[in-house]
Amino acid sequence: MKGVSFGFLRALLLTFTLALPTAIFAQTPQATPPPPAPPRSGTFPKPTEQVLPNGLRVIIVPRSNTPLVSATLLIKSGGEADPPELAGLADMTASLLTKGTTSRNANQIAQEVESVGGSLDSGAAFDSSTISVGVMSSKIDPAMTILADVVRRPTFASEEIERLRQQYMDDITLALGDPGSIAQFVAARVVFGDSPYGHPISGTAQSLPRISRDDIVKLHERFYRPDNAILVIGGDITPQAGSALATRYFGDWKKPGTVLPNLSAAMTAENKGGRVVVIDKPDAGQAAVFLARPGINRKDADFFRGIVTNVVLSGYSGRLNQEIRIKRGLSYGARSVLDTRRDVGPFVASAQTKNESGAQVAELLLGEINRLVTAPPADSELTPRKAVLIGNFSRNLETVGGLASQVASLALYGLSLDEINRYIANVQAITTADVQKFAGTKLDAKTSNIIIVGNAKLFMPALEKQFKNIEVIPMDQLDLNTALLRKKQQQ
Repeated sequence: MKGVSFGFLRALLLTFTLALPTAIFAQTPQATPPPPAPPRSGTFPKPTEQVLPNGLRVIIVPRSNTPLVSATLLIKSGGEADPPELAGLADMTASLLTKGTTSRNANQIAQEVESVGGSLDSGAAFDSSTISVGVMSSKIDPAMTILADVVRRPTFASEEIERLRQQYMDDITLALGDPGSIAQFVAARVVFGDSPYGHPISGTAQSLPRISRDDIVKLHERFYRPDNAILVIGGDITPQAGSALATRYFGDWKKPGTVLPNLSAAMTAENKGGRVVVIDKPDAGQAAVFLARPGINRKDADFFRGIVTNVVLSGYSGRLNQEIRIKRGLSYGARSVLDTRRDVGPFVASAQTKNESGAQVAELLLGEINRLVTAPPADSELTPRKAVLIGNFSRNLETVGGLASQVASLALYGLSLDEINRYIANVQAITTADVQKFAGTKLDAKTSNIIIVGNAKLFMPALEKQFKNIEVIPMDQLDLNTALLRKKQQQ
């Protein structure tokens, strides 16, 4: 075919295509997919536990089917520990751990991790800060050396702080150009106000410049301590070997004489909900529409009812996506998240759409929440949605890192580690009536909040026909540092 042009080939293909019978291209009816097979309850290795004299809880999860080991050091404090004026402090502190210690600079840490074929990650979420390392089981000793060093002896070098601060500031600048990110920030403030879960975990453009090295060192000294930590080692390792590693690298980690701060992220004021907040961003190419409200905490007795209810709504075949994307073509995707935390976390349903259809999507989000009560899922709908939930859970446990992460989460929230073996049965036990009850008692649409970020003039007329007392905040007046969401007027 040397010398034949691409244009000639395309013309030849087009001629051949046009000559084919049109029946070939007729849409054939799709067969109804078979129902999911009954789930099989897997049995995961039983973790072994001990508490070192310094208060460090150590959990070993042996699994020898692959020659890999993952070690996660979890600090039981995260973004909720940020002082109100220093949003982003916990996340910056965690991210800086791998950027230099008293014996290694950032490049040396990276090179040593790479030399053992491993990975090293750190960061903070609400409720926890984590540092994880994963390597071949034959390399776990040098990996644990690095893990202990970055946790216990970080230097927080000024140049690394400034480099990370600039990265975070750049990320915020990008986020504030995206309606979806803005809506996420605003939703947290609407639901949680000025309580600890209300601020952006990575900080704001105003809070990040205020964070000093002294603030970082102080937070590390207060919360990075053995009696506020959990070490989970999972993979190709015996309980005896794992215990020896924990003792060798963390046994002499001294517990401070000061009392561990007792923090709570509980909402500080009653949230009656039902607010409609519009952030007017005239240059937005589309609108982000969020429904947000308080959900449940991780230890709530309704946890499994909640996650099954959420999966009925979310996912490609979930009700939100079916109604908003597939049926009406109003969005590339709609989803919901039930984020369970130490204290009550948020429930958020969201979609992005054309500015002109912002009000319609808000109505559809509320309508689908209501429909869980008036038209709960029949078994034919509920069974495949449970299969999605179980499949995701099982897939996340295929790696030793995923297994260690799941066990660490159970330990963080004070749950039985054996729940990992009861998860599938607990999901399967949820009925249509359970979903209907959870939706009616915990996801009341009337007390849910609506947040829309976009070009307000294109959706406000329709929105005003649906809702009263709409709060409209111009983008240049938005302040994410306060529950008021508005910048103070200059006197």
